[in-house]
Amino acid sequence: MSVKYNNQVAIVTGAGVGLGRSHALALAARGAKVVVNDLGGKDGSLSAVSLAVVAEIEAAGGEAIANGANVADMAQVQNMVEQVMEKWGRVDILVNNAGILRDKSFGNMPIEDFKLVVDVHLMGAANCSKAVWNIMKAQQYGRIVMTTSSSGLYGNFGQANYGAAKMGVAGLMNTLCIEGEKYGIKVNCLSPTARTAMTEDLIEDKRVLEMMTVESVTTGLLALVAENSPNRAILGCGAGGYARAVIKETDGIYLSPEEQTPENILAKWDELEDESSSKELKAGWMQTNKYVAKAAAFLSIDLAAK
Repeated sequence: MSVKYNNQVAIVTGAGVGLGRSHALALAARGAKVVVNDLGGKDGSLSAVSLAVVAEIEAAGGEAIANGANVADMAQVQNMVEQVMEKWGRVDILVNNAGILRDKSFGNMPIEDFKLVVDVHLMGAANCSKAVWNIMKAQQYGRIVMTTSSSGLYGNFGQANYGAAKMGVAGLMNTLCIEGEKYGIKVNCLSPTARTAMTEDLIEDKRVLEMMTVESVTTGLLALVAENSPNRAILGCGAGGYARAVIKETDGIYLSPEEQTPENILAKWDELEDESSSKELKAGWMQTNKYVAKAAAFLSIDLAAK
């Protein structure tokens, strides 16, 4: 099945350069009308880079408009979505890509830098998703992608702010995909590894940089916003590699009330962290049910009996 976005409208934040630019160009090339958002002036005025991407899309025969909203400012985000609705009357795809870095070890990091990164990455994604949510519900269709990171999923020195924000968007995705499913809204995460202005100074080996193209990541993005996309996936992409990241929980142990001491937890730690029977939990209530079922079995309680 060929992936096309004809007659669909896509908003891509942080689309003036790097990954966002690549996403916007690729969506337009496959038929989408694209909103190229990139931070302009404090009042939301247009940036030169967003206008340049729009010009590229139009030169190739596509349709696009530029927008300079600050994703951390809900009023500007709402104005952006209103502009889109006036222009095209719908929003089918939202790519939450806008981001910044303020790297420093946690002990040396000003708390203002922590808040700023969270505001752009996490609150920016929440603001944009909130602004299009009811539109997508009314349409009974929508595709939203959060941009997470290995720094959030696995950790990275000097990126406590970035890692917290990026794990936060994964948590946002976990709930929105549940709430949106019955309305035809699918929500996923993209975890990119690519050569961009934000990352190229972190990698010294030029051969590695040459492999880490933004286009290889955009290929993954296109899959996540397709009509037959998955739901609730964290797709890792980089240098032509694609993998699904999964949060699992071990089967664990059960301790009776008399055994519930920190000493017993530590003594049984090896058993507790045994991953041989670990499972992915699709919702928070599944964890509760699992623990209660273990306790009921030990106490010989038939939960099915009323």
